[in-house]
This record gives sequence, C-alpha cells and structure tokens, in this order.
Amino acid sequence: MLSQYFGTGTILYSPSVSGWEEAVDRVTQPLVSLGSIRTEYVDAIKKAIVSPGGTYIDLGYQIALAHARPEMGVVKTSLSVLHLAQPFLLADSPEHPISTLFCLAAESSERHLELMKELASLLSDAQWRQQIESVSTEEELRCVFTKEESVS
Repeated sequence: MLSQYFGTGTILYSPSVSGWEEAVDRVTQPLVSLGSIRTEYVDAIKKAIVSPGGTYIDLGYQIALAHARPEMGVVKTSLSVLHLAQPFLLADSPEHPISTLFCLAAESSERHLELMKELASLLSDAQWRQQIESVSTEEELRCVFTKEESVS
C-alpha cells in the first residue's frame, strides 16, 4: 500500500512553479521536514536531472519520478507527490513537460524496487491518470490516492 509511505503534508498541489528546480524543492521539502531525507538527497536528485540523460525520470503522461540512490541521504522510506495545474519543463526541456512529480526515497535497493513496482502499477492505470489530471486542490489529490488504496 503506497499510502503508508505518504506522511503528513506530503501530498501537494500547486497552480504552478517557476521551473524544475522549484518543483524538486517543493516535492522534497516535506520529506526533509519529516526527517525522511537529508538535503544531500535533494542535491543528488538535482544533479541527476542536469546530468546527461537526466530526463530519464520522465515516465510519460507528464509524470516524473525524482529519486536518487539510498545512500545519498535517505533516512526513512517515504513518498511525496506534487501535482501542478501548469506543467513545468523537466531540465528546461520542451520535450519533457511534467505536471505530476513524485519523490521516491527508499532505505534500500530492495525497498526502492518494491516502491517502483507499486508506482508502476498505479501509473499504468489510464483511469487513475485521468483522475489525477482533473484535480485542482490538495484534498482532491489526496482523495485520488485514498480511492486507489480502498480499491486495492
């Protein structure tokens, strides 16, 4: 169940951000505040995005997954998500508009794979993707995840 990895205040909605760096800061901030990740993890995510091929975190459907290796500053396995009404450009690339950004922080490679598998299952559901694209508040976004969890 993905909901067990979302802490208080980790499901976020915003009309827009100034760019991909603000999006990363916004989606990781709750995890830093909760002590689930250290700031080095945020830096590692940003470094990965600007590295050659850094747009690999674009999963398609305007959804991206910000993450780095566990040893880069993960304290506790956790997730956060930021959904935006106005997409931002990942790595400033017009080929990678993103409206939903997940931050995945896993304590181990095994946990990382488990979370990726659960997220992949969720993200492959076209109906779920339509629901998430239609939200316009944090409460609506939270309900999309709650409904998903109650169906499973």
